[in-house]
Amino acid sequence: MRFETMELHAGLEPDAVTGARAVPIYQSTAFVFDDTAQAEARFALREGGPIYTRLGNPTVDVFEKRMAALEDGKGAVACASGMAAITYALLNILKAGDEIVSSPTIYGGTHSLLANTFPDMGITAHFTRDNSPEAFEELITENTKCLFAESIGNPNADLIDLEAVAEVAHRHGIPFIVDNTFGTPYLVQPIHHGADIVVHSATKYIGGHGTTMGGVIVDGGTFDWTNGKFPSFTEPDESYHGLKYAKDGGEAPFVFRVRAQALRNMGACMSALDAFLLIQGVETLSLRVERHVENTRRIIEYLQGRPEIAWIKYPELEGSPYAELAKKYYPRGCGGIFSIGFRDGQEAALKWMDNLKLISNVSNVADAKTLATHPATTTHQQLSEEARRAAGVPGECVRLSVGLENVLDLMDDMDQAFDALREESA
Repeated sequence: MRFETMELHAGLEPDAVTGARAVPIYQSTAFVFDDTAQAEARFALREGGPIYTRLGNPTVDVFEKRMAALEDGKGAVACASGMAAITYALLNILKAGDEIVSSPTIYGGTHSLLANTFPDMGITAHFTRDNSPEAFEELITENTKCLFAESIGNPNADLIDLEAVAEVAHRHGIPFIVDNTFGTPYLVQPIHHGADIVVHSATKYIGGHGTTMGGVIVDGGTFDWTNGKFPSFTEPDESYHGLKYAKDGGEAPFVFRVRAQALRNMGACMSALDAFLLIQGVETLSLRVERHVENTRRIIEYLQGRPEIAWIKYPELEGSPYAELAKKYYPRGCGGIFSIGFRDGQEAALKWMDNLKLISNVSNVADAKTLATHPATTTHQQLSEEARRAAGVPGECVRLSVGLENVLDLMDDMDQAFDALREESA
């Protein structure tokens, strides 16, 4: 099936009992076994099927299969939030003494996880000087277990050469994990370009309406976990009577282990209702993203003529250091999120935001509605000044997430905010 068809059909069969065409909400914590032998087989992971909603649920299963299909992966596991998905994906291969190399231009919460939380677990994160393949490679040591980056960085929409960085990772026998939240599988499928694992905050474009939290991990199914660097995949797991994930995990051993270990023991699972709501979003993903991109291009063209704006960061712009990567990896566009810098600094940025009426100041992005955020004082506030600069979020920066409204109404709102800023400065 092609992408637009998979959005509607992947992972779904009409309900066997009722014939329901839409995905039912299986709002049940547990599921009846046919007999004791089936119960034993499922708990031993010898047989698939629902046991307990923390480990899997039929509604969640459809969402997982659909996301795996859209990313062209071999399997997926859904979590309660994007941060849960990122945490579980990384802890699935990292332990005390291990290291991770990450791009610096990532979501502030992810940066804090790597820089502040993981050290308490004995895990060290190194942040590259930029997104070049050389910057990743120079930080790899014998203890490095993965490379991590966002397909489209937060908040400046900076890009990464996915194939080149994947080649670096694989040459060192480690996986490349990509957060594709801003990219969406409609604009880019990182697995096609060498990524091994893809994660999403499904709260964003996947759901699309700012109503539902969720995360998902997709396994490309191509990485060799038996190369000697990942004993947790090759040595027997005594909690499952000697099961070996690389051998017994089927086509998607990475997410098989996430479900068996992280979801079972830490429990940040997705609810059936949230999976149902996210499925509704997935069904219109391509249509919405097309409109997000169209509106974003027009808003950027409008802002390029404003004297208050010192700079605009969006990969498609002439002169952007990422223009060639945009052409290579993003023929459908680079999404609906970008950043602008105010010529008169942070005070002007904050005043302009305070005068917006239609555009909302919230800590979310990738909503159907247009949103504005001041990263330095919100999403990236916990970073040091040096780390904020490295992440590209100086005080004059405002992140815009362009929604689905009539673009002329968005321009009108920005106009009146610029007028108010000018009057206050007079």
